Amino acid sequence: GGARPDFVFEDWNRDSFAPWTVEGTAFGTRPLRRNQIIGYQNDVGGEGERLVNTHASSPGNDVGARDSHVGKLTSPAFKIERNYIHFWIGGGAAKGVTGINLIVDGKVEQSISGDNDNRMSLKFFDVRALQGRQANLEIVDNGTGPWGNVGVGKITFSDQVAGGKLEEQSDYGTMGLGLLGAPPEVAQAAGGRGGFASAETSAPITEPLVGSLGRKFNLAPNQSANAEFILSWHFPHLEIKGLGKVGRYYASKFDSARAVAQYVATNFTRLSSQTKLFRDTWYDSSLPYWFLDRTLLNASILATSTCFRFADGRFYAWEGVGCCPGTCTHVWHYAHAVARLFPELERDTRERVDLGIAFNQDTGVMGFRAEFDRNLAVDGQAGTILRVYREHQMARDGEFLKRNWPKIKKAFEPLLQRDTDNNGIMEGAQHNTLDTDWYGKVSWLSSLYVAALRAGAAMAREMKENDFAVRCEMIAEKGGQEITRQLFNGEYFMSVVDPTKPDTINSGTGCEIDQVFGQSWAWQVGLPRVLPQKETRSALAALYKYNFTPDAGAYRAVYKPGRWYALSGEAGLLMCTFPRADWDYAQASGKGPDWAAGYFNECMNGFEYQAAGHLIWEGLVQEGLSVARAVHDRYHGARRNPWNEVECGDHYARSMASYGVFTAVCGYEYHGPNGHLGFAPRVSPENFKAAFTTSGAWGSFSQRIDNNALRAEIDVKWGELSLRTLSLALPAGIALKTATLNVNGRNVRVQSKQDGTRVQLSLPEPIRVLVGQKIVVALQG
Repeated sequence: GGARPDFVFEDWNRDSFAPWTVEGTAFGTRPLRRNQIIGYQNDVGGEGERLVNTHASSPGNDVGARDSHVGKLTSPAFKIERNYIHFWIGGGAAKGVTGINLIVDGKVEQSISGDNDNRMSLKFFDVRALQGRQANLEIVDNGTGPWGNVGVGKITFSDQVAGGKLEEQSDYGTMGLGLLGAPPEVAQAAGGRGGFASAETSAPITEPLVGSLGRKFNLAPNQSANAEFILSWHFPHLEIKGLGKVGRYYASKFDSARAVAQYVATNFTRLSSQTKLFRDTWYDSSLPYWFLDRTLLNASILATSTCFRFADGRFYAWEGVGCCPGTCTHVWHYAHAVARLFPELERDTRERVDLGIAFNQDTGVMGFRAEFDRNLAVDGQAGTILRVYREHQMARDGEFLKRNWPKIKKAFEPLLQRDTDNNGIMEGAQHNTLDTDWYGKVSWLSSLYVAALRAGAAMAREMKENDFAVRCEMIAEKGGQEITRQLFNGEYFMSVVDPTKPDTINSGTGCEIDQVFGQSWAWQVGLPRVLPQKETRSALAALYKYNFTPDAGAYRAVYKPGRWYALSGEAGLLMCTFPRADWDYAQASGKGPDWAAGYFNECMNGFEYQAAGHLIWEGLVQEGLSVARAVHDRYHGARRNPWNEVECGDHYARSMASYGVFTAVCGYEYHGPNGHLGFAPRVSPENFKAAFTTSGAWGSFSQRIDNNALRAEIDVKWGELSLRTLSLALPAGIALKTATLNVNGRNVRVQSKQDGTRVQLSLPEPIRVLVGQKIVVALQG
């Protein structure tokens, strides 16, 4: 008979909760007007003038006190006479603790919570199977910690799915189970239930069997057999709050789970063999197995709901699952894995998002959360300029740089404006990844600025814009000197607080984890030094001395605030310690919000990897490996999910900084448009082997050093490697006498140049090295 008209069950538009029953202290005495919502909760969304919000209605003078109240709100009984119950809901995400319950026959039939967000979303219960039953709704707040609150708006009974047609919902789609090879012996459709069933299979008595697919084998002793199944899915609709309906990229390639399964089946040999080839290449290495695991595992973040690829091809990501939107520049510039494994994806993101959607043509600011926050984060701005240079290096030619150079050049302006005397030190408001504006002279932020200038000079030289290159080089050179003169305290780099902003957060003279971050970035992309070697090594040694602990619990027992990413008995590199008497945590915590000071006490793995890689680059190899190993041990399978490193959220993007530790160990350098590849292993260079990637190929690099002679091999496993120069490292004190280079059994004439331990071989013309071909180099001292 068609859809029945909607029925508004509750809009809260009155001065009491009656006829609902109230328990506890969380709900207050009546629904709230919107102007009664606390300012920091911002716009909570939804419909109507009134709503329920247990954070705003609870008594208390701070966030913790308000969230500590509990209670329950129970509706009068009603008969279910529509297919769906719609409601606006926000607040805590703990299912069954904060949210709405549908009660049927005294039991919780369905339950939905918020998303750890004050802003409410439109959600629904599907009650098609409960037609005619008596029910109640319960709004519950049993949470006493962070996000211990719930918000509820208008409640409507409807025959339509909330938010549109059923066929357009994000969880509407198809799934499939397939079996490769010959037709299966076990597969029978049960038409009444729309699935598969067979007398030869069974299911737990509490779960009806709706699908089975199988193969029979007769095996003699010591025989084995494989059955290869495909689990496929196809959910084409995706909606992101604030962006609307964006769809999924794979839906432009396939129209159903069946099509996905057919593609996999048709291409299984190629897909399987190449996947296993990369796995085998990665683990065919002289490096420790734990190290190979930990530095690559975080690439799995790309396969989680931290990351999406929209229907138009755009890559988009949270910081962690559902945590902080906008592919945030000040988090993602730590994450080196994507650029080295999927360089096309990173190039497209720089061009489409940072230099596109997020780019302000008038100011040069790349909004650090794209559409979600178009303001400047100075570390994200500098880091994204460095990423642009890295993405240029991970390209086959210079077209990406040429297309985007005017915008790249413009992107320096917001940073240069904070350096009014051109001495390489930024001042004024400096928003950054620790989520507040820092003021004063901050070593880690200014070092990133100087590194970005070094990258700008390199790109300008390639673009034949020598005036801009000289300007960048002059400021960068002075910046390295001035940061050292003004902010190096004889042991490590620190910050000088702006005396006009005494109440803003700052690490002061503390030993902060990112203090020489700009130099770390410079190593990753082969730039000239940002900070002098002696002082940088001293700072890193101090960082290891003061911040690395085998037991984070002992430190936290004294300095308690912050999140426990490393528990008692677990090792980690603390964000900031205070070894000097002129500045301590008590001073830091007295400036700015408490949560911002709490960051200093935490062990956050993405920052730890950044520091670990830099320690290794500078020759403090044991220390760097110790930091990486500490994170690995925290995420041992006996303790936590090895694939889910957590900072602010699950599968946190900054953890992909771990790949930067791998490139540091390899001493890897690459510039695709220039045809340059280089290695200078930091671990066991006398017998070293590891995987490598380039813009168009990946493979294996190995070297042996014996009796003043180095022999190296580059074995291309996939793609095509274009090479014009190759750099390797001889042991200290050895002078090069002869150098030979052989490609697939053919000697190629080379010129050699030695600078310290580094030897660069130059070819008269670029060479192409294909799959299965090898480059063999012999250096004799």
